[in-house]
Amino acid sequence: MSPLAVFIRTLSKCSAITLGVALVITNPTLEWSATRPATAQKSSMEAAIDGLIGALKDSDAGVRRQAAVALGQRGSARAVPGLIDALKDTDVEVRLRAIIALAQLDDQRAAPALVQTLKDSDARVRTRAIIALGELGDRSAIEPLIALVSDANVDVRRRAILALAEIEDEKALPAITAALKDPDAGVRRAAVHALSKLAGGDDHSPSPHSNPHPSPNPNPDSNPNPNPHPNPHPNPISRRN
Repeated sequence: MSPLAVFIRTLSKCSAITLGVALVITNPTLEWSATRPATAQKSSMEAAIDGLIGALKDSDAGVRRQAAVALGQRGSARAVPGLIDALKDTDVEVRLRAIIALAQLDDQRAAPALVQTLKDSDARVRTRAIIALGELGDRSAIEPLIALVSDANVDVRRRAILALAEIEDEKALPAITAALKDPDAGVRRAAVHALSKLAGGDDHSPSPHSNPHPSPNPNPDSNPNPNPHPNPHPNPISRRN
């Protein structure tokens, strides 16, 4: 190869390198794919969570239920969108477990979907959604919860009142006050509890969750027998010598 050919070849290589450096300087987001291997890979935990999210679409309802429970226990925010989709599952138990899982994750993104779940045909699902919204404290749920104070289901009415007490919004006062005339005593107790909380005072009334049938024994831990180990022979016969 002649000296002129060597010079031209060297010059072309230098020009290519100079052009590449210039591109990187002007575009810092560019990567050297040939010399820099990809490092953005999922962790084992993320991969496991994604597997559980995928299981929410399984053909077997039992698998979907178990996946929802597991996602709630894992506490990963990655699961929120998948659990929100599960609120529309055809299986009631899957919907219930998805609500419980979303409540455990405590993510405000779930609030709008939970509000929609308040219209579920199953009273158990409505009740669970009410509890979750009360724990989230989302004020967008106030009006839908007020509407449920007059629901046909007793437990739904009671839970709606308690959730409104948790959120503490004065707009609920008329509905809660009206609930004092509810035919169910449990609903009326919940209304008293809620009004006391909204009034800002200390509620010394029994909790609406307490057992209405207390134990007849006022001190169940005490031993009713004052002498638990009596002498089987209180009057021993003396031996004759």
